[in-house]
Amino acid sequence: MIITPAERSAGNSVAAASQTRAGAVPSAAARPSAGASPQHNPVPATPGAKQDAGLSAGTSAAAATVMGATARPGSGARQDAAGLSAGTSASAATVMGATARPASGAKQDAARPSAGTSASAATVTGATARAGSGARQDAGGSTGVAADGRRGGGAWRQRRWTPYLLIAPAVAILLVALAYPIGWQITTSFKEFGLAQQFGQSAEFTGLDNYIAIVTNGSTWMVVVRSVAFCLVNAFLTVGVGTGLATLMTAVPKGVRLALQIALLLAWAMPVVAVMTVWNWLFDWNHGTVNWLAVKLGAANYFHHNWLENPLSFYAVATIIIVWMSVPFVAFSLYAGLTQVSGEVLEAAQLDGANWWQRFTKVVVPIVRPVLMIVLLLQIIWDLRVFTQIRMLQDRGSFASQTDLLGTYIYREGVGANHFGMAAAMSVFVLIITIAAAWPYVRSLMKEEAI
Repeated sequence: MIITPAERSAGNSVAAASQTRAGAVPSAAARPSAGASPQHNPVPATPGAKQDAGLSAGTSAAAATVMGATARPGSGARQDAAGLSAGTSASAATVMGATARPASGAKQDAARPSAGTSASAATVTGATARAGSGARQDAGGSTGVAADGRRGGGAWRQRRWTPYLLIAPAVAILLVALAYPIGWQITTSFKEFGLAQQFGQSAEFTGLDNYIAIVTNGSTWMVVVRSVAFCLVNAFLTVGVGTGLATLMTAVPKGVRLALQIALLLAWAMPVVAVMTVWNWLFDWNHGTVNWLAVKLGAANYFHHNWLENPLSFYAVATIIIVWMSVPFVAFSLYAGLTQVSGEVLEAAQLDGANWWQRFTKVVVPIVRPVLMIVLLLQIIWDLRVFTQIRMLQDRGSFASQTDLLGTYIYREGVGANHFGMAAAMSVFVLIITIAAAWPYVRSLMKEEAI
């Protein structure tokens, strides 16, 4: 609304006449505040009017009180940060014995004092400035906020301890189940524990003698090298075949995929003794199916051939059995990871000119890398301590001294030769090897957590 000079003069004349009739002489306290312009007379604000340039609705009300009236800004009037708040204007107006009540819906921004601050100032003059309902008070740092902050800190501390409380039962069960066996093995590895100690005779403490015997024994190192090589070959071969089957399951129709999954599940669910019985019959030197098939195909020298006599063919048969039993776990795990690979990403790589091998090595493998790493680590651990398959194959006709792995070697030292102290020391040595094999993966996990 624009006020012309003529209207300003008329307003001044009316104000002077009103003061003369009422006998009111405005004091210094009733003069407009610093935020109000002395060159403008107050003009009643119409409903919804926008008051800018430093004249808030409350300031207009205070100036109007000098004339013996109270100006009430219209509903919804907007008070900007450049002006004084409604509460401050109310405090100035109470000097003249009036109370300015800003209308409902007035907006008080954070740049001005809140309604509570204005009320405190108005109390000094014996009046109370009431901010309209719905006025927004943005001032922070109040007692309620402090109380909320304290409550938030308690909730944060509670959330911090929640993961540890959730894993505490599992850790307790592991400690109870593993503490005694591991403790017994470690203590026994420092003792001379044989057949006499099984019948109650006290075991003599020998210190590091068992470990020194392991390190200085050449046959022990041959078993260690043989076991590590067998473990790595089986682990990588299992992961490779499992990855191929998992990729195949993502490409074949639903019916073929379902049949393949059922076959893998049945192979995985069979007990190891039942599996070894079947495989021993297949490779039997006298009535084995493999020898019969080889003869039918023209290899007459395989008639009554003993596959388990030669160490190389023995480990070849053991590898076939172990991979056959381990592939289902790897295939199902990697198939679950491959289902998370987005088809749009593969399609984009194909549009960029990548062939199937480049899409697999550059796109699919990096996405499923976490699953691939944990599966490979588990296979290395399992294949390093394989026992049942090797032991049952040895019982079918092979030389144990030439085909021993770590599991069967410890068994022969402990149960076969009654050297339980030596067997315990060898078990601790295998535990150290297992931790060393798993440490790179654990270290990568720690680095990822730190990031």
